[in-house]
Amino acid sequence: MKLQSTPFFAFLLLLGTPLLAQDAPPPVVLEEEETNKSFQLTGYVDAYYQANFTNSVGEDAMPLVFGSSFTDFSNTFGIGNVNLLAEHSFGKVSFVGQIGFGPRAVAANSDSNLDVGGTNFASTVQQLYVTYSPTEAITFTLGNFGTFIGYEVIDAPANMNYSMSYLFSNGPFYHTGAKVDVALAEGIGAMIGVFNDTDSKFDAIAGKHIGGQLSAEAGGLAAYLNAIYGKEQEGFLDDGTADLNEFQVDLTATLDVSESFMLGLNASSYSTSADGAGQGGFVGTALYATVAATETFDLSLRSEYFAQTAAEGVDGDQPSVLALTASGNFTVGGLRIIPELRFDTGSNGFTFGEEASDDSAFAFLLAGVYAF
Repeated sequence: MKLQSTPFFAFLLLLGTPLLAQDAPPPVVLEEEETNKSFQLTGYVDAYYQANFTNSVGEDAMPLVFGSSFTDFSNTFGIGNVNLLAEHSFGKVSFVGQIGFGPRAVAANSDSNLDVGGTNFASTVQQLYVTYSPTEAITFTLGNFGTFIGYEVIDAPANMNYSMSYLFSNGPFYHTGAKVDVALAEGIGAMIGVFNDTDSKFDAIAGKHIGGQLSAEAGGLAAYLNAIYGKEQEGFLDDGTADLNEFQVDLTATLDVSESFMLGLNASSYSTSADGAGQGGFVGTALYATVAATETFDLSLRSEYFAQTAAEGVDGDQPSVLALTASGNFTVGGLRIIPELRFDTGSNGFTFGEEASDDSAFAFLLAGVYAF
């Protein structure tokens, strides 16, 4: 409304000039305020088809699906979500509000589904936070925001592969709490925060998580070292006397080799412990390569190794998987068409479905992601 009414108020101020003091601010001040104020609404929709070519073993053999997020149904058309993100800033303060409707939104933010009268409207708050930057080097954030851990994110337009990695699927999706980002020097930054239990908008567990990040950028290289620690479960042991604590350290890096070739890395280690004894977790590494072949076509390759780790005192090799993904990205305006081939091969009883199997899973996906 203020943008529409500015000429009218400026006209009144011109008429009333003789009545104003000589040092009264001229109308241009209103224009300066407007230039410091901004609102933006963006979003996306996504849908896909997945064809699964391998089956599990046994009489009730079923198509094998990948154990990663958002594409866990076989031989079917599927939808992701319609997602809207509103941003508003005014001077040193701003807010972000993001909401999604659909299976992808529910899977990523399941504890905020809208349930009215027994009807689930499959809507979720994905992000909702406010920021304050007293200086250019410091930003305080309060609310619910996407995780700082990992390479891939919930929003499909930001990923070059449509199917998700195991590291993304097993790592946190978001945090609710407060954090402060500090620019320590040119190209060097740090973040520290206090959060509820991971992937929880309302903390049901006493105690908070502590997380932090160190970042560095130089030339075409950017690297982020992340860590988070906190209580995952109360009364974990049989006697109910010990809590289960979790700790994750994560490294993400990108390298722009040239204007048309980029490399990426995500390495992560997650562990749990109770009463000083390790209770297992996972380790994994994912490598990414993206080639911009033309102005409208990119080719992205992802190679990932993911393995579970055993609890203290448990011998034997743990389940692991090697996942290889090749994705094309055809761009037509705001639409990205993604044909994708993915091959996962497991070992030591890695589970692709309800029954453990050493079989490999192979599938073709065709996704459409429209961002606006």
